[in-house]
Amino acid sequence: MVDSRDRSALRALVGEVVAGLSGLTHATLNPAFEQLGMPPVPDVGSKPERIELSFRQVPDAELPQVTQRVLEQSDVYVSPSIRYRLEDMLWEEDSPPEIPKKARRELARALDLSELAQHHERFLGLLERYWIIEEDGLSFEELNGLLVHGMRPVTLKDRIKRHVFRNPEDWSLEVLFENLGAFEAGNARFARFLEGLVSADVLLDEHLQETTVSTINGHLRAHGIELRRTGTDGGYPLFAVVSTRLHGNQRPKNIIFASFSKPDIRFRSSVDNDIEIVGGHPDSTLVYDREISNAGLRWRDLHAWWQDTRKISSDTDVRGDLYQRLFKSLPRNSEGQKNLFIAYHQILGPSPEDPALLPEVWLHWDHMTVQERGPEALLRSRMDFLLLLPHGQRVVLEVDGSQHFTRDRGRTPDTAKYAEMVAADRDLKLRGYEVFRFGHDELKLLDDAQALLRHFLPDMFRRFRVSS
Repeated sequence: MVDSRDRSALRALVGEVVAGLSGLTHATLNPAFEQLGMPPVPDVGSKPERIELSFRQVPDAELPQVTQRVLEQSDVYVSPSIRYRLEDMLWEEDSPPEIPKKARRELARALDLSELAQHHERFLGLLERYWIIEEDGLSFEELNGLLVHGMRPVTLKDRIKRHVFRNPEDWSLEVLFENLGAFEAGNARFARFLEGLVSADVLLDEHLQETTVSTINGHLRAHGIELRRTGTDGGYPLFAVVSTRLHGNQRPKNIIFASFSKPDIRFRSSVDNDIEIVGGHPDSTLVYDREISNAGLRWRDLHAWWQDTRKISSDTDVRGDLYQRLFKSLPRNSEGQKNLFIAYHQILGPSPEDPALLPEVWLHWDHMTVQERGPEALLRSRMDFLLLLPHGQRVVLEVDGSQHFTRDRGRTPDTAKYAEMVAADRDLKLRGYEVFRFGHDELKLLDDAQALLRHFLPDMFRRFRVSS
């Protein structure tokens, strides 16, 4: 799976920043490279040459990780304006939902700035985090000349203190947004700013949090987005901007997965959606029927369910036993699926907070065969892998072998098969699933699968805002 995004602008800007490592000594360059996720280089040539050589070897797919470390490290100076641009490039990679200018202006007019800014230092801290309120454009000579004459440049921070804190009747929230550049800002930045605006770091009253969120959502929901409660922070509600067009509005009721063959299903109670697997070995199909929280389905949830249903006392035994059971359900003839499953575990380790990777998940079930059902048959009965991520986000990982687009055991191209696969993808996306496809040859070797997922997983988790 190739990441074909153009990151030339990001590379150029990060390259400008890491060039500042030339202030270090030759001996400390390689440790600095390692901290930033850049490869070490021999101690040959000048420091700028070594920095350029190391940075040139960073693949485009790893640039977001290097950028994140640049923003977190202190070995290089990042000016406020450069930081702002780097953050925008990094955050916009997550394809955030669009927040139109009209909606931004309408909610700015609807909110009371004096309520939001009543805790001055907290509010100012939020503004400093997401906006440039202290200009950094003056040279040392210009700044020194002004100071010699007893003058100091008036910054946006100074004006905010005057017109928002000392004279609160001067500015409305709309005027403040104009001065911050909030109406023209990137969607990701504006969304993060809204999340901070209604957080317990700024609003110390839960009722005010809830009413502010309600007001904001009144202007966002028409555009398919909302601030949704996703957890708590020290007892206060925590909110995140999410798309309401995702399938997460409907919580999963039963997850039927890791089956060795098509299960024989019947309803014990159709009113309660209580299903039962009939016949065969009771362990041949797994059914997860517990409530899935807004945090998604994590390994800790799956382990707790497995421990309760299998009566296993040891946490270590639970993890090992479940891993083996899930692995057994993978098709024997698909090394790609096996390697993806193994690599996912090897890269993320045993962290219980990571999203659970569910293999062989039944999407549709029909007691009749495709031939019996005819044109009304449901396409794609099973998904290779399913991830249930925070905020109701559903991600499907598919491993495509030649059987997906050929017949006669791979000897003859089959455009009808390919058309069915594409149609099934469209159906999934319309239902709110995100589908990522991998070619079987990409995962044929475990080393290749590990290398691919080391790039893909951080990008995917960042895209869906998964903490990991």
